[in-house]
Amino acid sequence: MKFKMYPVYALIMCWSLFINLNAQEAKKGPLEGLAFRSIGPAFTSGRIADIAIHPENENVWYIAVGSGGVWKTINSGTTWEPIFDKESTYSIGSIVLDPSNPSTIWVGSGENVGGRHVGYGDGIYVSHDDGKTWKNMGLNKSEHLSTIIVHPEDSNTIWVAAQGPLWNKGGERGVYKSTDGGASWKKTLGDEEWTGATDLLIDPTNPDILYAATWQRHRTVAAYLGGGPGSGLHKSLDGGETWSKLTTGIPEVNLGKIGLALSPFNHEVVYAILETERLKGGLYISKNAGQSWTKQSNTVSGGTGPHYYQELYASPHKEGRLFLMNNYVKVSEDHGKTFENMNEKGKHVDSHAMAFKASDPNYLLFGTDGG
Repeated sequence: MKFKMYPVYALIMCWSLFINLNAQEAKKGPLEGLAFRSIGPAFTSGRIADIAIHPENENVWYIAVGSGGVWKTINSGTTWEPIFDKESTYSIGSIVLDPSNPSTIWVGSGENVGGRHVGYGDGIYVSHDDGKTWKNMGLNKSEHLSTIIVHPEDSNTIWVAAQGPLWNKGGERGVYKSTDGGASWKKTLGDEEWTGATDLLIDPTNPDILYAATWQRHRTVAAYLGGGPGSGLHKSLDGGETWSKLTTGIPEVNLGKIGLALSPFNHEVVYAILETERLKGGLYISKNAGQSWTKQSNTVSGGTGPHYYQELYASPHKEGRLFLMNNYVKVSEDHGKTFENMNEKGKHVDSHAMAFKASDPNYLLFGTDGG
């Protein structure tokens, strides 16, 4: 009799354990099993150079991959489509949507970092049909295009920051301007040998006011020269036709790579992250539209060095909040006086680009070495 009861007893015990386990799982909530994951463009897609979010539909993103073309998603990263595979280069440094017509996309080819492993491009491209077709619009010898700005009211006026060739002098380097939709380009800043441009800003209240960061650099197989007298900060009051060098408060040394950001809350507040020596430098602020500068902290991008990061972003949602791209993203809440490393749990390190949603102050999108 007892022998026949053992299976029944075992069944009751197993059923009781099953009920208890399910009760414990129920207490955790319906979202307990969900975890953050990389959403692309691939599991580990490689370096992301730039991000553009459609201003009228925040589910549409365009992603510039340092060595993987351009990718598009229409559902906030759930699925992806490569849209640049038929072009003659695979390396991308920058991407921007025309503010007057977001169906027009400008892409700068060539990675915007100074590492030994970077791919180079063959100029600037434009699409007028949401990325379905592309046309090369020149600057074929620039090799590394880091920033593109389209005039907020005139689609025919475009400015480009070209770093120029990394391994040799010459090419097309510096700030270039077009007033005919990219049919022709005029160089307005930089030299003919080693000094290109690595960042550009435009004053949203006055598109005739622009800021530029020039960068003198050269890499060989044996060494890397990451700065020089050609590096510096510059300002234009005539739409990038002419430039004045900004020097008051800036260290009188050879500068390296510089990142720029403009406060969305006060157009006279400009931030610059300056490399002075290897892994040294600081965050500087101007409260008078670049006339003078004050050092806030000794912070610069670390890891393999500022040449690999140094992109600076000012939050459009909270005044004084800055994000510095780095192996571990650095965040400041006080205009750059202090920085802390961002929580990178659940995220790939080595960030090079980020984007904000206008509709959600808590939403951040990062482009990293892993997607």
